[in-house]
Amino acid sequence: MTKSGSKGGNLRDKLDGNELDLSLSDLNEVPVKELAALPKATILDLSCNKLSTLPSDFCGLTHLVKLDLSKNKLQQLPSDFGRLVNLQHLDLLNNRLVTLPVSFAQLKNLKWLDLKDNPLDPVLAKVAGDCLDEKQCKQCANKVLQHMKAVQADQERERQRRLEVEREAEKKREAKQRAKEAQEREVRKREKAEEKERRKKEYDALKASKREQEKKPKKEANQAPSKLTRHCKVPALSLSDAQTTVRPVGLSRLGAARQGPRESKSGSRPRKPPPRKQARSWAVLKLLLLLLLLCVGGGLVACRLTALQQQPLCATVNTIYDNAVQGLRRHEILRWVLQPDSQQ
Repeated sequence: MTKSGSKGGNLRDKLDGNELDLSLSDLNEVPVKELAALPKATILDLSCNKLSTLPSDFCGLTHLVKLDLSKNKLQQLPSDFGRLVNLQHLDLLNNRLVTLPVSFAQLKNLKWLDLKDNPLDPVLAKVAGDCLDEKQCKQCANKVLQHMKAVQADQERERQRRLEVEREAEKKREAKQRAKEAQEREVRKREKAEEKERRKKEYDALKASKREQEKKPKKEANQAPSKLTRHCKVPALSLSDAQTTVRPVGLSRLGAARQGPRESKSGSRPRKPPPRKQARSWAVLKLLLLLLLLCVGGGLVACRLTALQQQPLCATVNTIYDNAVQGLRRHEILRWVLQPDSQQ
């Protein structure tokens, strides 16, 4: 296959004023990038080539006023072909086109059109008619534009109708969903009311049973003295028997009174040991403080005694340490403590 640049050569050499002739160049692809670099070429002739499609970026050549694509193998035009708004003359003779894109209706400046020798749709072919002379080609352009505008309007109405149908369907779905949710809420509300009524009945029944149980001991307590007075007779005691029975009881009460304070003393509450959680937290805190001191001390020793002294971080640490030592040496008590260190 022949590429666009193999026989196209330098396009600037083929530019004659505002006309660029690339006919009979055996092109399989349109050199869109090269054409975009030539905005002066408002008239473009691509006839008698082997073009089967036009790339979508071809529609960005909005500077074109006259375009000849006759005698190629084009089966369709790009969907956004209507972007070529400055196009006035379009020759599509002897291709393989069946329909035109809807955006074709946007070519408001189109004055001349030739669609002969294409397997057009019967309706489109009837609208286009013959293009045997200048007048018929102008009429073809006008009629085709009107037809494509009508097609575009029909498609827009169909799109709006589909959108309306979809909106109505969405409204019905939403209404159905709302009705379902309302029904579910009603069911839950009824179930809650039934559950509340059931628990209320259970509570009332439990309360009634408790009242019945409380009444039974009272009845039994009231009936017990009467039974004892009916069936039991208290024997008469002599004076000596009464004294013997009273003395032990008094002594026993007195002994219990004396033993009571002893038991209360011996039964004093022991002190509660401190909670374990508090002891554990103190131990963990001490351990963390010890680890922190070890880390600080280890870092200080490493910065003072190892080759890390030249590192920026160790230089900062050493400066802070020296300043702290000098500040502490100013005090008389600490000066005596730090004196051995200075001698070393």
